[in-house]
Amino acid sequence: MDGLLTAVFDVFDLKEQTVELLRDGDALPLFCDHIYKVHTDEEKAQRVWAGLEKRLAQETMRLISVSWQSELRELNQPLFRYICKVFRQGDIARNFADPDVLAVTNIARRVMHEQLRMKQFIRFQKAKDGTYLAVVSPDHDVLPLITDHFEGRFNDQPWLIYDARRHYGYYYDGKAVIHITFENENAVPFDLGNGKLKDDVLSSDDQLLQNLWRTYFKAICIKERMNPRKQLSDMPRRYWKYMTEKNG
Repeated sequence: MDGLLTAVFDVFDLKEQTVELLRDGDALPLFCDHIYKVHTDEEKAQRVWAGLEKRLAQETMRLISVSWQSELRELNQPLFRYICKVFRQGDIARNFADPDVLAVTNIARRVMHEQLRMKQFIRFQKAKDGTYLAVVSPDHDVLPLITDHFEGRFNDQPWLIYDARRHYGYYYDGKAVIHITFENENAVPFDLGNGKLKDDVLSSDDQLLQNLWRTYFKAICIKERMNPRKQLSDMPRRYWKYMTEKNG
């Protein structure tokens, strides 16, 4: 994000009007006059962000931040143009006729939908030391968006939510949420493939609860009313590998 904000700063500093934002290795557009390489500058980025805060509502600032969590390559160009237009035209957040506004808003909505799914489908396991563990692998980088939810809901117990795709997680020790990484993922006490705690770490009580949950899940299933298409719509298959009721 700092790199993109620096690019916005440089556009106005150089008084450029028609600009296309490219990554290293991207094909140059036709009739390209010259190339300017952007070097990320934190001070420039902070000045652009402060300028946005003066011009945009808090809700719109959050939309921009959330869209960036998508990690989608196709976001770069519309978000870059969106921010440039804010400085030239003012708050354009409600102008959905603008293709850049629409693109950024739709991507932000996809990220918010993903974070909602994470809140619904995360399954914790209890370790012998009392820590609750959940492994996830979301399409978008939504962990920073959901930690407040779990800190508020499970504030009386230590927990760890780990993103196996991005190799980082958040640990709550009962007082504060801490960003963590592992130097050696091969030595972690859980399987990154299915999120299961290793047998020598898993609490015996939790193993019993997992078995009870699977039994309950099967018991409430009415075969005559099974609708696989609806189930996949509500609970996409990509979430199943970390869900207790779908494993074991």
